[in-house]
Amino acid sequence: MSSVVVVVVADTDSDDPTPLLHDSSPYGDEEIAPSSSSNEPEPEPDGSSRPNSPNQRLASLDVFRGLTVALMILVDDAGGAFPSINHSPWFGVTLADFVMPFFLFGVGVSIGLVFKKVTNKQSATKKVILRTIKLFLLGVVLQGFWYRLYCWLLHHNLSVCNMQRISIGYLFASVLEIWLVNNVAVDSALTFVKRYCIQWTGAFLLVSVYMSLLYGLYVPDWNYEVLSVNTSSSTSRYGSGTQIVHCGMRGSLDPACNAVGLVDRFILGVDHLYQHPVYRRTKECSVNSPDYGPLPQNSPEWCLAPFDPEGILRFGNFPSSAF
Repeated sequence: MSSVVVVVVADTDSDDPTPLLHDSSPYGDEEIAPSSSSNEPEPEPDGSSRPNSPNQRLASLDVFRGLTVALMILVDDAGGAFPSINHSPWFGVTLADFVMPFFLFGVGVSIGLVFKKVTNKQSATKKVILRTIKLFLLGVVLQGFWYRLYCWLLHHNLSVCNMQRISIGYLFASVLEIWLVNNVAVDSALTFVKRYCIQWTGAFLLVSVYMSLLYGLYVPDWNYEVLSVNTSSSTSRYGSGTQIVHCGMRGSLDPACNAVGLVDRFILGVDHLYQHPVYRRTKECSVNSPDYGPLPQNSPEWCLAPFDPEGILRFGNFPSSAF
């Protein structure tokens, strides 16, 4: 370690030693710090002063994801015993109805962190498309694996599951984040709005198109075949023939005559829709409502009709939860 050498000589007239080289430092009598040219290693800075690792995880987001998974397990396993936390039969909202929006919200937060700074937009978009395809196919496998015969799946059920919905929401939000977000430094509420104004506009347009179709499409009368698997001693009055559902209206949100079912029947066909829709737990279709049960007397003709709860028209709505 280098230091300043001070040479003193004895003064015959004074008992105080006088330095040969006077200190010209502005610090006066303060201790002189060692030179920075020392070869000894400097002490490592405390962990609190280290810069954040680029791969550091956001603990709050991980906690939110864990709570969402725990909530999903709770409502799936205990929902049948506690109707208040099970999915709402039709109108209304319960604890189970928050699970899917929570998943999409977590996806949107992750997208904002991952694609905050993109150097190669083409490469990032390619990765997003590949991941979307993987998630979508994984949803198909999880949905149809237990049938073992995919031909049966293709002929009787083409409904989408939660994994496919997440993949579509991920695709929409990621593409907008990569290509359309302004590179504005966020230091206030106003600059935050400027940075994400295009994303908010895209989400608003998606919801507007969805609402316009939901309330604007005309739903005519339609019919369906009562499958033998849907008939029992309590439903024998339906037989196994064709049932006609009378609609002739637009803007209805009821199970029978809403535009979501119209679009699915037109594109997929009525035989490809989900055969056990949740509205069979309504008071009109179950004596044990809000749980499943036998049909009550004078139940409407649509109680045994198929319906896809994750319909095609809703693809214009749920991606907005990921923005």
